[in-house]
Amino acid sequence: MTSGVRKLPTGFGRLWTAQTVSSLGDGVSHAALPLLALALTRDPMALAVVTAAGTLPWLLFGVLGGALVDRWDRRRTMWVTDAARAVLLAIPAAAAALDVLSIPLLAAVAFLLGLGGLFFDTAATAYLPDLLGRDPALLERANSRLRGTQTAASGFVGPPAGSALLALGRAVPLLADAVSFAISALLVRSLPAAPRPAPQARESLLRQARDGASYVIRDRLLLGLALRPAVGNIAFLAVETVLALFAHDRLGINTFGFGLLLTAEATGGLLGAGIASFLGRRLGTGTALTCTAAVEGLAILGLAAAPNPHAAGLALAVCGAGMGATMVLGPSLRQAIVPAHLMGRVASTSRMLAMCAAPFGAFLGGWLATTYDIRTPLYTAAGLLLTMTAVTSTMTSNRRVEAALRAAAPADDPDHLESSDPVQRSALQCSARAPIGVVDRVDEGE
Repeated sequence: MTSGVRKLPTGFGRLWTAQTVSSLGDGVSHAALPLLALALTRDPMALAVVTAAGTLPWLLFGVLGGALVDRWDRRRTMWVTDAARAVLLAIPAAAAALDVLSIPLLAAVAFLLGLGGLFFDTAATAYLPDLLGRDPALLERANSRLRGTQTAASGFVGPPAGSALLALGRAVPLLADAVSFAISALLVRSLPAAPRPAPQARESLLRQARDGASYVIRDRLLLGLALRPAVGNIAFLAVETVLALFAHDRLGINTFGFGLLLTAEATGGLLGAGIASFLGRRLGTGTALTCTAAVEGLAILGLAAAPNPHAAGLALAVCGAGMGATMVLGPSLRQAIVPAHLMGRVASTSRMLAMCAAPFGAFLGGWLATTYDIRTPLYTAAGLLLTMTAVTSTMTSNRRVEAALRAAAPADDPDHLESSDPVQRSALQCSARAPIGVVDRVDEGE
């Protein structure tokens, strides 16, 4: 039986449900937290502190966190982390109810939530290939579903709900997110256990962390996959830091309208996740990643020049489509080509590079808005995204993708050959029977 008709395992359904529920809570907080911070201060730099705090754990503990995940039981890491985050959110909820909420408290909670996200996301990324047998086609299908429902929950339902719940009280959206973490923890705890990677005798944690980082840096494809979100996060955090202020002051959008603006981005994200596999088959994964990165840059440029809320919503929808496709294609490729015993460290190193760039982007956005104009961070972000697209295009080319999949696929596993898209399959088979148009496109374009 080929992977094209192979069903996703039952355990994936529980993981899918858990992440959907958690994403719904995240969507509530995604709209509520900037508005809570905005109610406390109008200082762009203070808003930047809250935004950046959630990304600092990746800067401080990213690679070490991946090394720990490669030592720990990945399922247990996920459910314990979600349970801890549910308890943590009770603190700002109580502070909001007592009217003692402050920017320092929001920043501290954001930091601890980010630390929990480091362990959960790394463990989930490493757990999924084990659950799906490292099958490239199943990984792409699974990531498409995860990304699609995550976008729908955190984008469509969550932001408007967060804005509406905030009207009922400052503590309400925080409590809703806490409940979502608790439900996710219960569902993850019921997942089947995955085999823990064999321990590497007498290797220190620092040595294992360094090995994972070196594996990414030495591989141009993995490095290119890591650099895209790193530069992207500088750009997107510069935009996110000032987006609520930009929407309110320049576009005249009220609290509820801000939730709808985020929903427009989610609409595009859902579409992008849905067509990611088609783009990969049609263009090849490498070319598709380059195209989606270019779309993101052009969309942010359109947002910066938007004269009204409708144009801004359209620009965010286009940007979301590019991001949605990228976040299916990139992780699926990484999960298919990285050895299981390195998956946690490679995932955390890649994520660390992205997240370490985020605080810089947040402070860059706040500084540019304070020094120049509220639109300046948006124009700067667009320029960064388009420059990144040009620089990394050859690092993640179709030819590099094909070579990596050929090296990762077991020689005696015909399912890997049949599960890949046409461009990938031509490389794995090393056969002249591949479609002529596909071969020509790879040779001429890459």
